[in-house]
Amino acid sequence: MELLSHNFPADFIRSVNLAKGHDEAVEPLIAFNDVERLSLLIRATAFVFSDPRSRALHQLIERIAPSDATVLITGETGTGKELVARHVHGLSRRAVKNFVAINCGAFSENLIESELFGYEKGAFTGAVQGKAGWFETATGGTLFLDEIGDLPLAMQVKLLRVLQEREVVRLGSRRPIPIDVRLIAATNVDLSEAVRAGRFREDLFYRLQVMALPLHPLRDRPGDILPLTQHFLHTYAKRLHLQKIDLQPDAERALLQYPWPGNIRELENIIHRALLVSGGSTLRACDLHLPGWSIKHSPTEVADAARPAHNAQPATTDAKAQFLTAWQTLLDSGELIDFDGLQQNLVLAAWNSNQCNQVRAAKQLRISRNTLRTYLKKSQVI
Repeated sequence: MELLSHNFPADFIRSVNLAKGHDEAVEPLIAFNDVERLSLLIRATAFVFSDPRSRALHQLIERIAPSDATVLITGETGTGKELVARHVHGLSRRAVKNFVAINCGAFSENLIESELFGYEKGAFTGAVQGKAGWFETATGGTLFLDEIGDLPLAMQVKLLRVLQEREVVRLGSRRPIPIDVRLIAATNVDLSEAVRAGRFREDLFYRLQVMALPLHPLRDRPGDILPLTQHFLHTYAKRLHLQKIDLQPDAERALLQYPWPGNIRELENIIHRALLVSGGSTLRACDLHLPGWSIKHSPTEVADAARPAHNAQPATTDAKAQFLTAWQTLLDSGELIDFDGLQQNLVLAAWNSNQCNQVRAAKQLRISRNTLRTYLKKSQVI
């Protein structure tokens, strides 16, 4: 893998992947540079434009980036929404200014207004001095509002006014402050459905969706899977001081057939864990420990089993029986069993299946959240 210099912000890189066996095939890849200092519970850290759908997305980004049009990025958790937002910013005339990223779901309803719009001294108890909000901080650059579908209705009204008037009024003030900010919003919520349900304002929805960038889940762009895998192999092999890792054909087939409910972030976790526990210079399908994968089944059978049937009802008893059968198959194989590793993999699989939500994963496993976090820290995913 070759890494190229660029004009992106300091915590962002642009690189390329050489497609395996084709020296002329070069695909752009964008990634966070210093990922260890970021909160990476659900965040995708790399995005490659190799699959035809991703190439079409890249062409659209290159067309809209130079403008100041508001952009709405939609996609499942872990598909790389912030990376794409940073890429839009990096290709725009605002690239020399700030890129400010805010998670709307990270603040309480009482705090979000002061965080976005700022406040004056004495505006509320504890406001001993004035403070600029994130709109002012991002002046001249780009403000990225992640998970905008979680924004309370009252704040949606105020955000709409800011977008219309291009000015903010701090809490405790009556003086409007002009802003020069490009807004990029992102959500994993179906906003059109939220509008119909009355949870999101229709006028704000259309104001945000001047340009829409829908990110397809990883399972719908299989051409990106192996280039991303090679990127993560390179990244974690270097971090773990390992020599070059060869990906075996059966591992490639397994990666391509797996449905990736956790998208890019899950792929990264799988590769990281495989390098931690395999200890060799090659990775086979069995080293990946993909949920639902068995080396005694064909990739097609595994993929079909991993996809939930339409309108199917939960079958807890059948699922337990299948698990016991798989467990017995492993015992009958005579292979040595890494019991601690199996526990670790079960916890990670539950965490990924619950969209990296620690509370839900702990509840499903009937363990405490602290116990779950101990396993996650041991796997170095948090």
